Amino acid sequence: MFIKQLYTGCLSEAAYYIESEGEVAIIDPLRDTEEYILLAKERNAGIKYIFETHFHADFVSGHLDLSKQTGAPIIYGPGAKTNFKIYNSKDGEIFKLGKISFEILHTPGHTIESTCYLLRDENDKPHAIFTGDTLFVGDVGRPDLSSGDMSSDELAGIMYDTIQNKILPLADDIIVYPAHGAGSSCGKNLGPNTFSTIAEEKQNNYALQPQTKEAFIKAVTEGLTEAPKYFAVNAEINMKGYDSLDAVKEKGLTPLSIAAFKKLMSEDVLVLDTRHADIFTQGFVPGSIFIGLEGRFAEWAGSLLPFDKPMILVTEPGMEEDTVIRLARVGFDKMQGYLKGSFDAWQAAGEKVDMIINIEADELAMDIPHDDHLVVVDVRRETEFADGHVKGAQNIPLNEMTDVATIANFEDNQNLYIHCAGGYRSVIASSLIKRQGVHNLRNVMGGWGKIKEEKGITVEKDASVLN
Repeated sequence: MFIKQLYTGCLSEAAYYIESEGEVAIIDPLRDTEEYILLAKERNAGIKYIFETHFHADFVSGHLDLSKQTGAPIIYGPGAKTNFKIYNSKDGEIFKLGKISFEILHTPGHTIESTCYLLRDENDKPHAIFTGDTLFVGDVGRPDLSSGDMSSDELAGIMYDTIQNKILPLADDIIVYPAHGAGSSCGKNLGPNTFSTIAEEKQNNYALQPQTKEAFIKAVTEGLTEAPKYFAVNAEINMKGYDSLDAVKEKGLTPLSIAAFKKLMSEDVLVLDTRHADIFTQGFVPGSIFIGLEGRFAEWAGSLLPFDKPMILVTEPGMEEDTVIRLARVGFDKMQGYLKGSFDAWQAAGEKVDMIINIEADELAMDIPHDDHLVVVDVRRETEFADGHVKGAQNIPLNEMTDVATIANFEDNQNLYIHCAGGYRSVIASSLIKRQGVHNLRNVMGGWGKIKEEKGITVEKDASVLN
């Protein structure tokens, strides 16, 4: 028996490769399937099953492409309905894989069709459970993402029954392999590890502690932040189907001359620049939106960019394919190509360029007492802001900057000083604000981490939000 967790950090997502006697099962594959196929080929094995734990909302699954490439069936749990051919498994059904097997455990709660796969070893002993978004390290899946008509409280109640009847009876030594780790928005507060055991979760996971159903419902529904806006889009794509990744790459990896790039810009195509924040601020194509590959790129792209609008790219040379793939993972399929020669070619041709002024936190400290028109714009989440911020700052969380009206509220005479926690989100925000014609802004490098160290800046907290 061979098990490999294939973890993608920018999405906090885990897919799994399980092999026995030359037969392979893939659980929750990403849209880019090459890694699974190459691994099977290297090990002289063949992919027999594609198991899906549920309709994922935070990424587009690779189930369709992988099935077409290998002939392996796509297996969902009970109740899953799609626009393409799948096998609906039954609770308790067994799937043989070489000398091992998988038992289907229907575990609704995160979604109605959510299903775990209990792996039994060569001696039929339960060895590991692949829990999808039902059970995480230190958490359970949030119950407010269902595509059905059930409320969060109703799904949380179903989740309680799932935990009591399907998870808690499992043996303590069973390894827990979830679909996500820390940083994922599919739960409230996932632990730092990417796997665990049933014993560890019984001891440390708040959702597995002895409690009434009412207490459980309250515990799992309280404190949920708003789900990223692209979650509903991705869940629908996973149910209805999508174009092959090869087709998306073929279009997105078209090199565009400056003339062709400018022509597309004139047709109101979105320009996305994925270079590093430090490089972007020094010069970029006017009107570009920055989302750098160095951060949680795919999540911010899904949260901030429209899915129905064509897109052209500016990337670091050699990063074109990586950019297209990572966009496709969260459902973008309208990339029209990339700027050949990147921004250097644009600048060398004498085209107009824009830039963002970067300042240090000490410069902000010096400017605050002397500028009556200075406005500090803090783009961190509300809870981050409440835990400490510059006195008088405006809090506009980055995820709310898709609302043009929010940006339109800035006055022409205001001098905007934009910051986040460390400097990544603030550059994204600055690019969005400049795209709406507001140019009198500065990006505070190092963000709140540097600002709070400045003795000349008055800071405050909002206890009402924290409590």
